[in-house]
Amino acid sequence: MIIASNFKTNHTRKSTLKYLKKLEHFVTQSGSKQDVYIFPPATALDPFSLPPRIKVGVQNAYPVEKGSFTGEIGLEQINEFGLKTILIGHSERRHVMGETQKLCAQKFEYFQEQGFKIVYCLGEPLEIREEGIDSVIDYNHAQLEGIDLSYENLIVAYEPVWAIGTGLTATPQQIEETLTKLRQKIKAPLLYGGSVKANNTKEILEIENCDGILVGTASWDVDNFCQMIEIADNLA
Repeated sequence: MIIASNFKTNHTRKSTLKYLKKLEHFVTQSGSKQDVYIFPPATALDPFSLPPRIKVGVQNAYPVEKGSFTGEIGLEQINEFGLKTILIGHSERRHVMGETQKLCAQKFEYFQEQGFKIVYCLGEPLEIREEGIDSVIDYNHAQLEGIDLSYENLIVAYEPVWAIGTGLTATPQQIEETLTKLRQKIKAPLLYGGSVKANNTKEILEIENCDGILVGTASWDVDNFCQMIEIADNLA
């Protein structure tokens, strides 16, 4: 399975290094078979030396090698750290930063051409969820416009916007129904994200068509995150 952590605007270079050292020790000592992804803030990136099962990626980048894009990073900066993994389309980029589907698709196309592993996020707001499953699927399918679903390095993360950082979590029935319908269109690994915690990790990972989790707040503590990895190992 895939167990991924999005640090968002949390952790420093020092604390990220400490986190990764403890994570590496746990993964090595436990013999974990999970594929672990960590997305630190850009200021905490480094050419980390980690086991193959632990991959570090960037939370965001502009689809250029370099240029005049104040506040952004591009391929040149990512290449300095030897990283080949990126998060694209997270709801906070869409709904807080105002990124359009067109821009998400441009980013996807650019980093696909560079051979990056892409964790592509989609998810619906509460008003769409309240309209029913057909509206949910239509909304999420619209977020796949311009995305090459046959790309071999694609991972898709379903994160209902109303369940991110709110303490609300979609019910297992809602997650299973949505992932099952998304699976009809998406053959890539499907992750669930949205208020995932150690105490609901097992229940979520047992859902049909769920290939892993993308975790925010609950993963910022390395001990909590390692517990989630251990839960996944115990399901194997």
